[in-house]
Amino acid sequence: MNLPKLAPGVYRAMVALDRAASEGVDPVLAELVKIRASQLNHCAFCLDMHIKDARAAGEREDRIYLLNAWEEATGYYTERERAALALTEAVTLLPGGVPDEVYERAAGQFEEAELAQLIALVLTINAWNRIAVTTRALPGVYQPGRH
Repeated sequence: MNLPKLAPGVYRAMVALDRAASEGVDPVLAELVKIRASQLNHCAFCLDMHIKDARAAGEREDRIYLLNAWEEATGYYTERERAALALTEAVTLLPGGVPDEVYERAAGQFEEAELAQLIALVLTINAWNRIAVTTRALPGVYQPGRH
C-alpha cells in the first residue's frame, strides 16, 4: 500500500511529527533509538533505513551490530545512550507501563526538554514502524539523503 498517495494528509502529518520530534536530539542517538525500536517491532523497512542513516551519521558498525544486546555490550554505549535505549524499550513494549526506575534513569541523563523530545522521538518511530509493517513496506529501496 502506498500510504503517501492514499492518505497524503496523514503522511504529511507524520513527516511533520517526525521532524518536530527530532529537533535538538543528537542525530546518532536518534538513529540508535530508531534502530532499537524497529528491532523490537520487527520492522525490516525501518531497520534498513535507520541503519543506513546511522552509518551516514558516522555510527560505527560494531555499535550497530551490538544494539540488539546493548545491555550486555558494556563499554560500547554511554550511560546517556543506555538510558535512552532503556526508555525506548519500555515505551515500545509497554509491559504494564514505563517503570519508575527507567524513567528516572532517563531523567537523570537528559534535561526535561531533552527528555520530552526523546519521548516524542520514541513515539514517532513506533508509529512509523506500525505504518511500515502494516502497509508491507519493503526494505532495500531507501537511500540516505533521498527522503
